[in-house]
Amino acid sequence: MERHFDEELKSLKQKLLQMADLTQEMIGFSVQSLVKRDETLAHKTLEIEKKVNHMEIEIEEEVLRLLALRQPAAKDLRLLTAILKINSDLERVADQACNISETAVYLLKEPPLKPLIDIPNMANLAQRMIKNSLDAFVNHDPALAKQVCEDDDEVDRINEQIFRELLTFMMENPKNITRAVDLILISRNLERVADHATNIGEEVIFIEEGKNIKHHFND
Repeated sequence: MERHFDEELKSLKQKLLQMADLTQEMIGFSVQSLVKRDETLAHKTLEIEKKVNHMEIEIEEEVLRLLALRQPAAKDLRLLTAILKINSDLERVADQACNISETAVYLLKEPPLKPLIDIPNMANLAQRMIKNSLDAFVNHDPALAKQVCEDDDEVDRINEQIFRELLTFMMENPKNITRAVDLILISRNLERVADHATNIGEEVIFIEEGKNIKHHFND
């Protein structure tokens, strides 16, 4: 019975990894659609979301089934409840990627406002945070999870830098306002992706150490 339960947990972890891979791909496509000015990449993002939504439902139903049938305690209970939260965070990452793609489609109808450097860098960091948070989860690595939480500060810094720069564009010329606001929204979406990665990192620490560090990581 215990061995079968371990296999079921392993299968759940694999599904989460597959879901995380898809969300990382979505982030990449959504930002590259803007950088390369290629609307087809934005539409790819929206197509992948259908798979992510399907996986989210599958994972949630499997966790609820295991909770009802196995009635786990202690660390196994923490693991299953954390999987539910991670599943939700990954689905929201997919939503953020779709928001970016939809905004990119509007931006592609206008000439570029400025060369895009910070937003792709921010996207790369957010993707890395998602990968590292899931690696920490699978490998029982709270140290890597804590690194993900620390990386969130760099994403916040870039987000603030982007906002300040685009604010100057809006002040210089009112015609820049719409495009600048759209770029700010994309930056905010990437900042939210990093927040979801941080949430996952916090869940890993909760699973491995039994500590809830939300809202007081540096305490």
